[in-house]
Parts: sequence; C-alpha cells; structure tokens
Amino acid sequence: MSASRIYTDQELMALLKAGNEMAYAIIYKRYWAVLYRHARRMLHDEQESEDVTQEVFFSLWNKSSTLHLETSLSAYLYKAVRNRVFDKLDRDKVKARYMSSLGKFIEEGEPQTDYLIRERQLKELIEQEITALPEAMRVVFDLSRNAHLSYQEIANTLNTTEGAVRNHMSRALKLLRSKLGPTIVIMMIFNRW
Repeated sequence: MSASRIYTDQELMALLKAGNEMAYAIIYKRYWAVLYRHARRMLHDEQESEDVTQEVFFSLWNKSSTLHLETSLSAYLYKAVRNRVFDKLDRDKVKARYMSSLGKFIEEGEPQTDYLIRERQLKELIEQEITALPEAMRVVFDLSRNAHLSYQEIANTLNTTEGAVRNHMSRALKLLRSKLGPTIVIMMIFNRW
C-alpha cells in the first residue's frame, strides 16, 4: 500500500477489514481532528472530547473485521462520536443524580435501606464501566483488583512485561476516571468494588 496514493474511504475500509494497519492510520489521520472538533462542540471539554474520539477509533479497529457499513465511513464515524457523547452525557446524569441523592442522604439521614440500594446501583454502574473496558485492560484491572496480584505477578501470569501491565492499568484508570469521575474511582479502588 503506497502512502502517497489517495485512497477512497471504501478502499480504506476494505483494507481495514483485512487488518491493514496502514489503512487504519490513514483513516485516523483523515478523521481524527474533525471528529474531535465534533465531540468538542457537544461536550465543551478537551479531555472528554479526546477520550470520546479515541474510543471511537479504538472501537473501529476492534470491530474492523466484522464491520459492515450501511452508510459512508464519515457518516458512521460522526454517528459513533455522537452516540458516545450521548452515552457519556447519560452516565453523567446518572452520576449527578446519585451524588445529589447521596448528599441528601448525608444531610437528612435517610434510612439505611435507601443507602444500600444506592450503593448497589453505584456498584452496578462501576461494574458496567469495568466490563466495557477493552479486554486487555479489563483482565489486568481484574487481576489487580480482585485477585490482589502485584504488577509483576500479573505480568508473569499474562506472560508480558511489568511495563505493559502498568500501561494497561494506567489507561484503565484513566478511562474509568473519565466515565465515573475521580472520586468514584478512588472509592472503587479502596473499597475493592
């Protein structure tokens, strides 16, 4: 594949389905900036917009071999960004409602049962976000959180380097922080949820 040749989106998608990394790189270079601006207009936050854009491209690569576009590549990518933004906004609303109700609980001393229900809902939200992590990150996060293994033990278990484990853990925490907020991630880590 010649880097100097101008490929159509259809040609790039055909190459991408075959696992061609150069096709992915060209798509990334062609669409990253416009998709980032699209997310930025909706989210008004640079980091969240970058995260959403990265998630869309990560998903495109992961689904590339089975992806069947019914529209143009650009329309698919714009819609994917829009849907991720809407999902993020919905999760933010759930977090805001939870934090608001938690604040009322603290102020008013609501019954223990209500607290337990909200705690369960928060745990479900956290577990949902952990399950949504890319597989390698999820496995490393799970071995650290549930099996209480050190990075070196995880590296030995997965037959990889400790640096790769640190990288997966760092990226997993960054994704969780962007989706759940730093306070909830800290609570999750220390409470071993």
